Amino acid sequence: MCRYFADNGYFAGTGGNIGVRVDNRLMAVTPSATDYYSVRAEDVVILDIETLDVVEGEKTPTIEKGLHARMLRMHPGRNASVHTHQPIASAVALLHEILPWPRGSDLKTLGPHVALIPYKPSGTGMLAKAFAKALRPDIFAYLLASHGVICAGADLKTATGMIRKIEAASAIHLRDRIKKRVNLDKQLQAFILNILDKAETKGA
Repeated sequence: MCRYFADNGYFAGTGGNIGVRVDNRLMAVTPSATDYYSVRAEDVVILDIETLDVVEGEKTPTIEKGLHARMLRMHPGRNASVHTHQPIASAVALLHEILPWPRGSDLKTLGPHVALIPYKPSGTGMLAKAFAKALRPDIFAYLLASHGVICAGADLKTATGMIRKIEAASAIHLRDRIKKRVNLDKQLQAFILNILDKAETKGA
């Protein structure tokens, strides 16, 4: 899955990470600072979902392990949590705004919108606390201000679909904003709109 996300532009280098529920007590997470094209099954780290203590694995777990644990604890019916730095949604995260889903979206599965977590430095306890404070049981996807995206799905396949939908929703949101920028250079505007059209249909 890490290689899939990297191949499709949602992960870059060592950026982005995954958490998967193993059972009621344990979760598996990706290792920290490891190139996803070289990662092996034995590099995956098993943690206690409550204490974040390492139960199995030699690698250092992702610095965002606290986000994944809180996401999975908040949503016991969802077993996969994915954090990306995908380009279009990350651009929306720079605006520090809630991201609406496009009209006709399945809000029962996706939640009412993609919520916003106030900016805190990546991998810090401050971010984990801000995330815990903002988490809601009816919201399954969040923009991390000036950072990226995290969402939870029933399984990795569902979470992957949500990641793609977030990128498409972000492209629609930015496109609507850019069309209203009457003072923007027309050639630049056309170039950006073309990129966003591709992102909406093809993903990152």
